[in-house]
Amino acid sequence: MPGPIQSLERAAAILRLLAGGERRLGLSDVASSLGLAKGTAHGILRTLQQEGFVEQDPVTGKYQLGAELLRLGNSYLDVHELRARALVWTDDLARSSGEAAYLGVLHQQGVLIVHHVFRPDDSRQVLDVGAMQPLHSTALGKVLAAYDPVAHREAAESEWSALTARTLTDAASFEEELALVRARGWAADLEETWDGVASVAAPVHDRRRMPVGAVGVTGAVERVCDGDGVRAGLVAAVRDCARAVSRDLGAGRF
Repeated sequence: MPGPIQSLERAAAILRLLAGGERRLGLSDVASSLGLAKGTAHGILRTLQQEGFVEQDPVTGKYQLGAELLRLGNSYLDVHELRARALVWTDDLARSSGEAAYLGVLHQQGVLIVHHVFRPDDSRQVLDVGAMQPLHSTALGKVLAAYDPVAHREAAESEWSALTARTLTDAASFEEELALVRARGWAADLEETWDGVASVAAPVHDRRRMPVGAVGVTGAVERVCDGDGVRAGLVAAVRDCARAVSRDLGAGRF
């Protein structure tokens, strides 16, 4: 098994050092505290500064933690708060719909499943928490791309593979689909990701009314759909769940 990478260990040590004590330290302070040569410490600090993890005071030249660490920390907290707030509501959604319920967030040009409630029957199912789904074909992904500008950009920059014969793979059709999602407030995946499988999803907003995730259900197309498309009752249940989670996050009524 390969050992730890020394440069990463040193960078982590510098971040921990800046997180405690005086919070603002000069190059000499950092180097002496960690037993590093000044040149080594300076190189690591400059790299951390370029990535936004460290900031340097232009007057004193001292270093402190950067805003990027705060953003990453808030992202971690937001995901866990989102999941915690959604637990009861997604359980209710799975029970009332009879289908598997999912909660997803944007991650690395895809949808990261952060919570999954099994379909309430006796069938064998696989837990999908931690799985990645595409932005361009899934209901969760379309919702994120429709409401979150960052997700929209990530979707546009990702490779759109044809997963089934129904998958949208051209930009114009995808933009039309996103406009429809925004107009009606929910997205559908009708055998666009997996043959025989359909999904419906709606956006979750936080107290700033910013999109922070998507919630939805997935099941066999013959159960999710009827002659008019996605079952109206299923759409209503998913949207009610998304609104309830959003209210718990402080979004208010909408």
